[in-house]
Amino acid sequence: MTTSHSSFLGDKPVHRIGFGAMQLAGPGVFGPPADPDGARAVLRRAIELGVDHIDTAQFYGPDVVNDLIREALHPYPEELRLVTKVGATRDDRGGWVPGAEPADLTHQVEQNLRSLGVERIDLVNLRRFERDDPDRREPALEDQLGALAALRDEGKIDLIGVSSVTAETVRRAHDLVGIGEVQNAFSILDRRDEPVLDVCRELGIAYVPYFPLGSAFTGGPAALAADPHVASVAAKHGATASQVALAWLLAQYDRMLLIPGTKSVAHLEENMAVLDVELDDDDLARLERVEPAPVGH
Repeated sequence: MTTSHSSFLGDKPVHRIGFGAMQLAGPGVFGPPADPDGARAVLRRAIELGVDHIDTAQFYGPDVVNDLIREALHPYPEELRLVTKVGATRDDRGGWVPGAEPADLTHQVEQNLRSLGVERIDLVNLRRFERDDPDRREPALEDQLGALAALRDEGKIDLIGVSSVTAETVRRAHDLVGIGEVQNAFSILDRRDEPVLDVCRELGIAYVPYFPLGSAFTGGPAALAADPHVASVAAKHGATASQVALAWLLAQYDRMLLIPGTKSVAHLEENMAVLDVELDDDDLARLERVEPAPVGH
């Protein structure tokens, strides 16, 4: 099957392979990287290779990753879409601190605008915790989305997205404010989010999976490499196991957008070559037999 090289983020045309900037921070997504020049080189190479969708967050570092993006790429190419997320903050030791009240969200968007050096952000994801911590008390969805919608009315953001949410929340958010994307954990190793993906297909919403290779923190890439079905398809195409897993994702939905992250130019170039891996029906049937290895999220 032929894989389309482009799709849409909301109403914005984008390359289907973007870049997730989380790994550019230090260990544990905290503090600066050991090689800031190398991080900026990865960002510049991504643009050279056609990336026009970068996913970031003020709490990556915190502050670190947005600063690297601005230093490497500002003034930004006209077609570049910057996406961030709000709903959490970090303490001075890297711990995660609640920050999801409407006033917090407004403040975090303003922080992102300043650190990225822009007057408007293409899309802001509301990071919820209903999948990670179902018993956590969260602010009302309507109030959170209302704060983001007010910023959209002011021209400070263009699109609103949701992250780490259930299918019910996707429908509610879509009805309340309209959404440009859903960002949830999903991969060939962890398909528990299929109901949310089905809603996105139904409503025509872009789906942007995080942990697209399974979580690197819990051995997802190693599990892919060890799976005989993935290995067989990879050998057939002269591809890596990770490339096959990413190609499988692209085959699931024409508005599936990928944001694999890396600190390595070589790995970035490998990720960008995924569109050259054309899976056929036999490949997809074989990959359906991959043993799940889900992680908590």
